[in-house]
Amino acid sequence: MISIPHKAKQFLVLLAKLLIVGGAFYFIYNQLANNDKLDWQKFIALFQKNQSVLGISFILLLSVLNRYFEILKWQNLAQVIHKISVYEATKQVLAALTAGIFTPNGVGEYAGKALYYPKSEAKRVVFLNLICNGIQMILTIIFGIFGLLYFNAQFNVITTKTVLILFGGFVLILILLFSIKKIKVKGYSIEKLIHKINEIPKSVHQKNIFLGICRYLVFSHQYYFLFLGFDVDLPYLTLMAAITSVYFLASSLPTFQFLDFAVKGSVAIYFFGILGVNEWIVVFISTLMWFLNVVLPVVLGSFFVLNFKTKTSE
Repeated sequence: MISIPHKAKQFLVLLAKLLIVGGAFYFIYNQLANNDKLDWQKFIALFQKNQSVLGISFILLLSVLNRYFEILKWQNLAQVIHKISVYEATKQVLAALTAGIFTPNGVGEYAGKALYYPKSEAKRVVFLNLICNGIQMILTIIFGIFGLLYFNAQFNVITTKTVLILFGGFVLILILLFSIKKIKVKGYSIEKLIHKINEIPKSVHQKNIFLGICRYLVFSHQYYFLFLGFDVDLPYLTLMAAITSVYFLASSLPTFQFLDFAVKGSVAIYFFGILGVNEWIVVFISTLMWFLNVVLPVVLGSFFVLNFKTKTSE
């Protein structure tokens, strides 16, 4: 095996850090500067009309809570390997978010967290991160299906026949997965995955689900309150049904973190267009959600990336 001199290794690590941070900031700037759907003049006019220190503080607080619940989720799951402090969990979550911003579906996030642990624990870290993100996806699907059914009952977007076909397809997939759970692919099977999940204490799973629900309620209501701030006056259940539907459908599409707001924005334009909401308002709120919940944490995460020190293997 070729050994890399210590100085060369330090240089490569520094170069990787700079590339990650530089790439993250470039993609953020590119999306904000080159999005011709963002009408800044309308936004400034509405902001000056409705500006409120209390309102802005409340929206920022929801962003902090959103990421804080994610940090607590990771701290809770990481204890399966060893207990970590809230600060350590914050470091790992924000640095991983920065590393994953320009990778498909945030795949870089898995590697980002694994770097904080010995190589011998890499597989467990990836698995725990899968559990962490998996429960959020399951909650998004559950809330999203109920939201979509309510929205469809109000506005008849798709026919009852289509709903039954989709539901039947979902049940068929579950039956198929259950029937092939013992089939192994490269030594892995659904049965083995379920066994691994069951090895984690129930108390950890219960806390993970509770924190996941808290996080979902926070960011979905942040979306809701932003619409109120933009003078969108719609019934609570109708607006929340549209929001949960948007998150459900947008999360089902493969994308990059830095394009997240564009994907959600495109889906949101369709749903909120049915409700009669102006397109520029939908685009701006989607962009603000992305800025508050991805860009700001990435800026903080960049500090942790630049100060990252490689973990020695055990």
